[in-house]
Amino acid sequence: MRVVKLSVIVPFYNVQTYAPDTLRSLRANARDDFEFLLVDDRSTDGTAEILQRARKDIPGAKVIVHERNGGLATARNTGLDAADGEYLTFLDGDDWLAPGYFADLVAAAERLECDFVRTDHVQATGRTRTVHRVPHGLRNVALSPRSVILPVDRTTPVDYPYAWAGIYHRRLLDRGLLHFTDGLRTAEDRPWIWRLHREAESFAAVGLLGLFYRRGVASSLTQIGDVRQLDFIRAFDQVVEETSRDADAGLLLPKAVRTYCAVMAHHLGSIERFEPAVARTLRTMSANALRRLPAGLLDETLHSLGDRRAALLRRVRRRAGGDPAPAVTPAAASGARA
Repeated sequence: MRVVKLSVIVPFYNVQTYAPDTLRSLRANARDDFEFLLVDDRSTDGTAEILQRARKDIPGAKVIVHERNGGLATARNTGLDAADGEYLTFLDGDDWLAPGYFADLVAAAERLECDFVRTDHVQATGRTRTVHRVPHGLRNVALSPRSVILPVDRTTPVDYPYAWAGIYHRRLLDRGLLHFTDGLRTAEDRPWIWRLHREAESFAAVGLLGLFYRRGVASSLTQIGDVRQLDFIRAFDQVVEETSRDADAGLLLPKAVRTYCAVMAHHLGSIERFEPAVARTLRTMSANALRRLPAGLLDETLHSLGDRRAALLRRVRRRAGGDPAPAVTPAAASGARA
């Protein structure tokens, strides 16, 4: 039986312009013990035909076709369910890799012997290349993932959610920690990265470059102002709800709430990019989301966010009508599990 060292899960949806670059880079990373799970999320352009040709051209490639479009989270879950590798990683169908990148990634994971390893990446916007680092200074050392969630007011590894910027040992899959919330169309990696950092036992950051993340793609959800963008609210509701049940909720929940508010303020601050009906829905959903947050903790968060973001959130908060409803405090949430 063929032993698979690495499973690479690559969802594709209507990326016929970029898929050839992605697939060429996979071929340049092929190895006898690697498999590439190419998930066609029911594309309606020429992506499906490109993938069928790649199946014959790339060693270890398998094409899985969805009967209906389910979104990125669902497509990744399909790949996870089919994966045989000791290690797993992800790539999006419009990104690409330097030759030999996956071999270096596996070597780092084997050397560090931890549950997961996070990597730096290169953002490609047109002809511009920008290096983005894992927001953690200590490199090549195995640490507790929980220990790097804080501080509240600093960018930490949970704010670097990109699933493709890392490699994950199969024991995380066996523990049920690698699947994404089915059906989330955006921000699907937010509950996922928080769960990993709360529940995995070890992680490390490495300064490995070689993954190129393409920005500014017209078909990307980051560029489309339709209702799918609003799934960030469902994603962060999940982060807050799960973190509130954690034994360390009193310490961790302020970070979750601050991040939620910062992302919400970002969307409200660029509301003109949304379709009018979606913009109205965003304001209403944001107002209701703020009401669900612990009132005292929300007040503290708004005081610390800065005038511009706090003003945006206070404005929509008033849309809900009066003060937020009483909610469970972090301390009470912590005590409930103790």
